Amino acid sequence: MKRPVVAITGPTRGAFGPRFMVAWAVRMYGGKPLQVRPGDPLAELRYDAVVVTGGHDIDPVLYAAEPEVQPKYDAERDALETAVIDDALARGLPLLGICRGAQLLNARRGGNLFQELRSHRKMTSNRWTILPLKTLCVESDSWLAKLLATRRCRINSLHNQAIDRVGHGLRIVGRDLDGIIQAVEDPTQPFLLGVQWHPEFLLFLRRQRRLFCALLQACRQTARAPGGDRVR
Repeated sequence: MKRPVVAITGPTRGAFGPRFMVAWAVRMYGGKPLQVRPGDPLAELRYDAVVVTGGHDIDPVLYAAEPEVQPKYDAERDALETAVIDDALARGLPLLGICRGAQLLNARRGGNLFQELRSHRKMTSNRWTILPLKTLCVESDSWLAKLLATRRCRINSLHNQAIDRVGHGLRIVGRDLDGIIQAVEDPTQPFLLGVQWHPEFLLFLRRQRRLFCALLQACRQTARAPGGDRVR
């Protein structure tokens, strides 16, 4: 079987570190990374799975809300990743949304976001950290719990927004100690997962590497299924 192609979305410039680390993880588990940026000819690209990486806040117009904080949006990236997510959902491709990616996935399923988190925190810090210093509490009967092989672990925190109302078909499977949503999944799909933390910066932890391993396994299982040619 040929190596599955994994589209890794990101901004036109910058975000080299996250994109590099995601690509490294994809290669580690036998995939071929395809970096996708605004302006790329999306209709001509061929991919078997998608990773939507983190970055700036998404425009609240995408979930029918007015801005509540000083905006820092990337309209071109919003448009690109909206199209990629919609395509992946329509074709049943394995999809991992990281931070911003989880938020946009939720919005595309009809959910919305908390635009600021400071007022929602009582037990957790609002400080950003790339280190695994925040506690993740995982639902015991979730696919994520089986994947991480634990109900509680440490994660990093690089976000100032988070999921509020959950989108259609998504299930909350992880929260922090303040009850803020940290992970959602769709149990009806082979692999549809959104995580609020950045597993690409935690690849030294085996349980975090499993997210990328499972993504590539889902690609291979989908390709072997009847009618399973998922390449665009």
